Amino acid sequence: MVDIRACASLPAMFLEQAESMGQNPFLWARRAGQWQSMSWQEVAGEVLALAAGLRVLGLEPGDRVALISENRPEWVIADLAIMAAGGVTVPAYTTNTVADHLHILDNSGARLAIVSTRQLAERVLTAATRADRQPGVIAMEPPPLSQSAGVDMHSWSVVTATGRDADLDSSIRQTVAALARDATACLIYTSGTGGVPKGVMLSHGAILHNCQGAVGVLAELGLEDNVFLSFLPLSHAYEHTAGLHFPVSIGAQIYYAESIEHLAGNMVEVRPTIMTAVPRLYESMRARILKGLPKISPLRRKLFLAALALGTRRIEHGRLGPLDSVADRVLERLVRDKVRARFGGRLKAFVSGGAPLPPEIGTFFTALGVRILQGYGQTETAPVVSVNRPGSVRMDAVGPPMDGVEVRIAADGEILIRGELVMQGYWRDPKTTAAAIDPEGWLHTGDIGVVDPDGAIRITDRKKDIIVNSGGDNIAPQRIEGFLTLQPEIAQAMVHGDRRPHLVALIVPDQEWAEGWASANGRTGLDGLTQDADFRRAISQAVDRVNAQLSAIEKVRRFALTADPFSVENGMLTPTLKIRRHKIREGFGSLLEGLYEDRK
Repeated sequence: MVDIRACASLPAMFLEQAESMGQNPFLWARRAGQWQSMSWQEVAGEVLALAAGLRVLGLEPGDRVALISENRPEWVIADLAIMAAGGVTVPAYTTNTVADHLHILDNSGARLAIVSTRQLAERVLTAATRADRQPGVIAMEPPPLSQSAGVDMHSWSVVTATGRDADLDSSIRQTVAALARDATACLIYTSGTGGVPKGVMLSHGAILHNCQGAVGVLAELGLEDNVFLSFLPLSHAYEHTAGLHFPVSIGAQIYYAESIEHLAGNMVEVRPTIMTAVPRLYESMRARILKGLPKISPLRRKLFLAALALGTRRIEHGRLGPLDSVADRVLERLVRDKVRARFGGRLKAFVSGGAPLPPEIGTFFTALGVRILQGYGQTETAPVVSVNRPGSVRMDAVGPPMDGVEVRIAADGEILIRGELVMQGYWRDPKTTAAAIDPEGWLHTGDIGVVDPDGAIRITDRKKDIIVNSGGDNIAPQRIEGFLTLQPEIAQAMVHGDRRPHLVALIVPDQEWAEGWASANGRTGLDGLTQDADFRRAISQAVDRVNAQLSAIEKVRRFALTADPFSVENGMLTPTLKIRRHKIREGFGSLLEGLYEDRK
C-alpha cells in the first residue's frame, strides 16, 4: 500500500499504486452481459494519454474541466487525467438541468466539458452554447448532432489517440510531480438544501487526508484484497472520496453497479467487501425485507424474528445471558449467514453517510449481522469528519473524529471543524467563504451537536433547519421526519412550523402500502385516495403512533397528503436524497399554511 502521507497529489498516489499493482484488475463494468475489467496498468496508460490529449487541446494548469457522466471507468480516467494535466475537475450530476449546467459552466469558467452519453450531451451542449465562455466538449459517445452546434466538439477516442501520439508522457509525469498538496484538485458544487449551488474548492491534501483517516478507521477489518461496489454518484464528494480515491489508496478493486434497480443482484454477483451508501438505501432494504416476511414459512419467519430480537437485545444491553447466547449462536448460522449472503457473503461493512441514519435502521441491520458504520461530514470537509469504529459502534452517534481532525462545539451548539480536510473556500465567493471559515481556520458546519465523554460526536440537527416555534422552543425536524418515514404507511415527510404554535407535516404515502390498502378496502385505484376519509384515517393512525413517542412540542398536530413524491427530477430531493425544504415549501406552502387556518 502506498504511503498516503508522502503523496503530494491524487494522480501521484494513483500512478504510484498503478506501478505497484501492474496487471491486477482495478475497474470493473458490466458490458454485453459480462463483468469486464481494466487493469491498473491499463487505466494508467489511458489516464496519461487523455491528460496529454487535454494538453494538446490547450488545457493549462488551473483550468477547470466539467465532468458529466454516470459512474463508469471513464469517469475515473477523466478525473485523474484532468488533474494529471494540471487542471481542476468540476463534477456535475447527471440529473442536472440545462440551467444547472449553465450555472456551473459560467461560475467555474470551465475551459472544457467531458460528457458521456448522447442523452446527457444534449443538455450539456445546450448549456455550452449559452455559456459566457463556451467550453470545448469531449464526448465519450457520439453526440446527437446532425450539424455543428457552434461548440468545438471532440471525440474521447480521438483525444486519447492524439495524446498517445503527442509523446507527452514525461511532460505529464513532470506536471504530476510538481503538484502540491495545497493545489486545488476539484470544485464540487453543493447540491444543498437551499440557495444557488456553490463551488467547494477541495485541495489534493484535503482528500488525501480523508483517505489516510479512512485507513485508520478500517485497518482492523483488513485493507488487503478489498472490493468496492460503487453506485452513489461520483460527482458527490462522499463517493468521490470514499468510493474512488480511498479504494485507490489501498489498491482495491471497484465495480460499477448497473443501476439502483440492479443493485441487489449486483451485490450477489460482485460480493463486495465495503460499500458506501446513504440512509435511504438502508431504509428501502429494511422495508423490502420486512414486506417479504409474510411470504416465507412460519418457521423461517419465527427464526428471523428471534434473531432480530436477540441481536437487538445484545446491542441494547451489551451481552446476552447463557441460554440466549447459545440460541444466538445457532441463529447466527440459520439466519444471519443467509442475510449476509443477500449482500454477497463477504461484506465487512456498509459505511453510511450523507444524512443522519435513524438508530432503528442501524440496530436492525446490526442485529441481523450486517455491520453499518455511520459517519459524518459534508462537502466542505472533503467530506468525512468522523465515523464509528468497527469495534465500537454506537447507533446514536457518528463516531469519533478521524485522525488529524480537530472538533470544537461553539457556544450555540454548532460543530466547528479544523484541519487539512477543510475546503479552501467557495469558488469566487470570498464573502460566503469568510462567513463559513473564521480567521482561526475553524469551519462553521451549520450542524448542531455534542461530543460525548467517549469522544463520539452526536448530531442533533442542521442549524438552519431547526424550527423555532412561536413559544421559542427549538425543534429538530429531521428527527420527527425519521420517525414518520419508518412507518410502513409513509414513504416521505416534511415537518413544518417555524414561528408557528405547533407542527404540521406534508406526507407522501407509501405506494405499495396504498395499493394494498386500496385492494383490501374495495377501492378501484389510487386516484383520489389522498382525499378519501378512510385512507386519511389510516395514515392518521401512523402519525398517532409517532406522536406517542414525541414530546408535546414535537407532536404533529395536523398533516396534508400528496400523491406526488419528492424526487430529484422535481427538485424536491438532492441527488443524495435529502429533502430540499425550500423547494417543498415553494410547491406546497399554501397547503401547509392552510393547516393552521381553522385550528389556532
